[in-house]
Amino acid sequence: MTLTLGTGPLGRADGAFNFDLKGASPAHRLYMQPYGPRVRASVRGTIVLDTLDAQLLHETGIPPRLYAPKGDFRVEALTPTDTSTHCPFKGDASYWSLDVAGETLPDAVWAYETPIAESAWLDGYAAIDPSLVDAWFVEDDRATGGIRDPYHRVDVWATSRPVEVLIDGEVVAASTGAKIVQETGLAPRAYLPSVDVVAPWGAGSGLRTVCPYKGEASYWTVAGHEDVAWSYEYPLAECAAARGLWSFDDSKDGVEVRIG
Repeated sequence: MTLTLGTGPLGRADGAFNFDLKGASPAHRLYMQPYGPRVRASVRGTIVLDTLDAQLLHETGIPPRLYAPKGDFRVEALTPTDTSTHCPFKGDASYWSLDVAGETLPDAVWAYETPIAESAWLDGYAAIDPSLVDAWFVEDDRATGGIRDPYHRVDVWATSRPVEVLIDGEVVAASTGAKIVQETGLAPRAYLPSVDVVAPWGAGSGLRTVCPYKGEASYWTVAGHEDVAWSYEYPLAECAAARGLWSFDDSKDGVEVRIG
């Protein structure tokens, strides 16, 4: 399970408890915990954070954010900006630009220098905009897709149920050898062998996405619908059993996945 999504204890849709969790705590909940291992962050090829005291902030409805002591950032590259934002659950945030590789990245790092009393444990810690980070390293390994939520998991299950994929009402794939990928916070999703795709498809589209829990996905055009299917050719260990299998984006118009 995850702490902050779905039925997690810090999520918006509580599971079943033998006490009134909503009555005992605010609807928007925060929980910060030590992450444990050494963490480094690289921006424009330069290490800008190196910490042994990483903390993960779990916040209702939001993926966990990594905070670290402000002194563990490359402080000589930080310049205060005039930007300030307010969070009713944390307080007022101050921002710093990051000067690295001859480039200034505005408001790249923020901290709650005087957090509200309920979040006093944020004092002294800062966070970096993860969209600016080229690579995260946990100890000496690169963390594919970024820092992972330790409460997030992926399970892959073989199923004998028939699976059909329809596009614009026509069957484009049908399989009795599919696998179901069950991932925290998401509905179970069917993955099919590529040999069971009966509609025309050619080379991949070139689109790539990265998931911290499954790996890098390649996308495919099927029956004239671009990027409607994807596959993990070299998945992470948690998703190894789904290697090379295809899943279809049934959120797109005209795409339907039926699991018998």
